[in-house]
Amino acid sequence: MKALRFGRSAAVLSVAALALTACGGNGGSSESPAAEGGSGSAPAEVQGTLIGGGASSQESAMTAWTNGVTEVQSGLTVQYDPVGSGSGREGFLAGQYSFAGSDAAMDEEEMTQAQDVCGPEGVFHVPAYISPVAVAYNLEGVDENIKMDAETIAKVFTGEITTWNDPAIAEQNEGVELPDTPITVVHRADDSGTTENFTEYLAAAAPEAWTYDVVETWPSEITAESAQQTSGVVSLTQSTDGAITYADASQIGELGTVDVKVGEEYVPYSSEAAAAAVEKAEPAEAGAVELDRKTTEAGVYPIVLVSYHIYCNQYQDQETADMAKAFGEYVVSEEGQAAAEESAGSAPISDKTREAALEDIQAISVQG
Repeated sequence: MKALRFGRSAAVLSVAALALTACGGNGGSSESPAAEGGSGSAPAEVQGTLIGGGASSQESAMTAWTNGVTEVQSGLTVQYDPVGSGSGREGFLAGQYSFAGSDAAMDEEEMTQAQDVCGPEGVFHVPAYISPVAVAYNLEGVDENIKMDAETIAKVFTGEITTWNDPAIAEQNEGVELPDTPITVVHRADDSGTTENFTEYLAAAAPEAWTYDVVETWPSEITAESAQQTSGVVSLTQSTDGAITYADASQIGELGTVDVKVGEEYVPYSSEAAAAAVEKAEPAEAGAVELDRKTTEAGVYPIVLVSYHIYCNQYQDQETADMAKAFGEYVVSEEGQAAAEESAGSAPISDKTREAALEDIQAISVQG
């Protein structure tokens, strides 16, 4: 798999250094920076329950992380509520969660609001989870992956194309017997970073067909079915012949998927193709990345999400700061990323991204 680079240069961590970090190498003594509320790894033994919430796209990976962290921090329990990216950020800003999972970075208004919870230093983003967003469908009698270009995908999701044997689809799928089954579009009912990533792709790659904004909340003007969270849209699609949706690829099960036209070829989703897209991304503000949704490069899958973990730079108490450090360190470690890849099929972050993330995580401190 190709390395994922986010434009931030740093030396590659050695295996020994990573192991020390994951285990809280300062030993948690009273002389350590962490114990004094400053920078440094989490103590060797952290006790307590860390509560987070947000992106349902991370649900499978989060299960692996919350189980796996107990192998290096037996006293740490992490609870995560997969309520969706928007609700996760709202809960974080309201003080309900100590960290948020989000498929979209905070905007400027949210960054300002975060100072009320986190103090004047605000928040930072860690790119913890990278995954393709699959255009997934349930169509009886069709076993092949259906091919579509961006314009066709946009017209399907706006309701301009209403049957599976429409000429716009049929012309791209010679030899495939497409039925005249009506297309049922299924979208997220909740505020969703997956929706934002998907509509960002449509707006960039098919601007004449997708005339709506880039949004977290699906446009109400489009007639379609809806369901809450990733599990909801997948379940509704699975139970509806002719349905089509967009969802984190790790959770689509046995649904068929669309091969997306990129340049002169059609690219199926894969972690490798998602990695290729992120590798070519440009760095953006506050640790985010800017993807080229209009890419024509071979082997790149353009509908990809980079899902973040959002932490305070400063917490109100040492216990929460230590728990956030310990969990954050595990998630970005080689072990944590491997656990997510095995559970969710995500693309592991690069060594450079890992070191940059650890620098931010280990700088977590306590409000003075």
